[in-house]
Amino acid sequence: MMNYKKYTRQFYLAPSAGHKWAEKSYVDHAPVWCSVDLRDGNQALVVPMDLETKLRFFQLLVEIGFKEIEVGFPAASETEYDFLRALIERDMIPDDVTVQVLTQAREHIIRKTFEALKGCRNAIVHVYNSTSVAQREQVFRKSKEEILQIAVDGAKLLKQLTEEAGEKYRFEYSPESFTGTEPEYALEVCNAVLDVWQPTPDRKAIINLPSTVQLAMPNVYADQIEYMSENLKYRDGVVLSLHPHNDRGTGVADAEMGILAGADRIEGTIFGNGERTGNVDVVTLAMNMYSQGVDPGLHFDNMLDIVDKYQEYTGMNVGPRTPYGGALVFAAFSGSHQDAISKGMHYRKEHNSDLWTVPYIPIDPTDIGRSYDADVIRINSQSGRGGIGFILEHDFGLRVPKAMASAVRDEVKNVSDRSHKELTPDEIFDLFIDRFEDVSEPYNISQIHFKQHNGIVATITTQCGSTSKETTSSGNGRLNAVSNALKKVYGLEYDLDTYEEHALEKSSSSRAIAYVGVRSRKTKQLYWGAGVDVDIIRASISALQTAVNNMTNAEDQ
Repeated sequence: MMNYKKYTRQFYLAPSAGHKWAEKSYVDHAPVWCSVDLRDGNQALVVPMDLETKLRFFQLLVEIGFKEIEVGFPAASETEYDFLRALIERDMIPDDVTVQVLTQAREHIIRKTFEALKGCRNAIVHVYNSTSVAQREQVFRKSKEEILQIAVDGAKLLKQLTEEAGEKYRFEYSPESFTGTEPEYALEVCNAVLDVWQPTPDRKAIINLPSTVQLAMPNVYADQIEYMSENLKYRDGVVLSLHPHNDRGTGVADAEMGILAGADRIEGTIFGNGERTGNVDVVTLAMNMYSQGVDPGLHFDNMLDIVDKYQEYTGMNVGPRTPYGGALVFAAFSGSHQDAISKGMHYRKEHNSDLWTVPYIPIDPTDIGRSYDADVIRINSQSGRGGIGFILEHDFGLRVPKAMASAVRDEVKNVSDRSHKELTPDEIFDLFIDRFEDVSEPYNISQIHFKQHNGIVATITTQCGSTSKETTSSGNGRLNAVSNALKKVYGLEYDLDTYEEHALEKSSSSRAIAYVGVRSRKTKQLYWGAGVDVDIIRASISALQTAVNNMTNAEDQ
């Protein structure tokens, strides 16, 4: 049995929780983004990326629009060191992109980090040490004063080495394991570091507050961020940054609520790759903003290409239900969902709406390079007539009557059930043609002649098996006259129930499609046929023939 009693709350509440963030309803601006894919994301891989792969990944991050990219821990390994040197020596860092390097607050590591930075124009040097109660007591076995001094000494050395190098590198400090640290103590350490750096609005320092391990609900994190934001020294010279992990599965919520609480910057990875359960998923976070009319400042308009490259570079998989990037995130198999989506799409078209309000689909899939036919309406045995009708109209221009769409749905469900698979749009169209167009057995109308005499008189020649017959009958129109002739010669018992038509192409020589429904007098069931021709009369007669044959074949079984 699971022993829940061995666990206790390891987080610390902010001493003055004003909950001002709770008064805000949504994130109304994008934060500064910093990708940590090449550090956090790389160290979390079973097989870390090699140099050339990391260089390609860096280029992808630049294309997405990241202006700050943490490129690694150059003092940790030769691969990390060589990667930074390659970026600098190959001149791969654009002028508007700042690279960030991570270092522990230890002198020899900081000095090697600065060696790796030689020749770099724009850099953030990110120094950290752990401040949590658990780390202080169990790992370092140091007092609060000793831990604070480590941070201050590291901050001083960063400032000294930057001045010696004649550079204007920006500085970042993280009290690692912030979420397990008393907020008052975290504030004391951060303010001591800021006193060393003396940041100004013209040269800001970054204070990064990581949820290295998620220990509490997002509202607790938001209170902690609000407390820090309101009590940090030099606040107009500080960029308050968050680095959420995802141990409790609330990385995105932590980030969103943290922004409401005063954070200016987010460190995360695309698709959330990071140690344990990962970092905050920047794709989800940015696209959430986009879905509410906020420009995230990142470009995911070619999402499938980004997914492909990410999976190639990292060896990780983007799950099919991963928000925005997964293969099935827009897919609707359910009949009721498909019907609502189809009606929503028609509503937008009818009202010429610029706003996206389609049910079940929070953003327009085409905005990120997806498509309606391949990504939204997916057809299997769970699908309804609305989805099938949408596919036939969107992909093939067929505006099938609702009642006929039900018949098509039944055929599709039968095929999908038997084959235990999803049907593609082409397979659905082929099925429609096979079952509802040009069915010529048992009755085939080979010739028709019309004349006008007290209405319309039709003389038809038909084949049934090897027998050919000629029959004449009248009606109140051409289709009615042909129908009456068919009933007369073969003793058929049905009524013309439905007739609809529309053009298939918009041109002077456009083809037309006709839909005919006949209702059996024996069973009261409705049977359907469709016909396509440049002549609407020939199209309607072809549809009638198919409908009558479908009725006859069904009743003979």
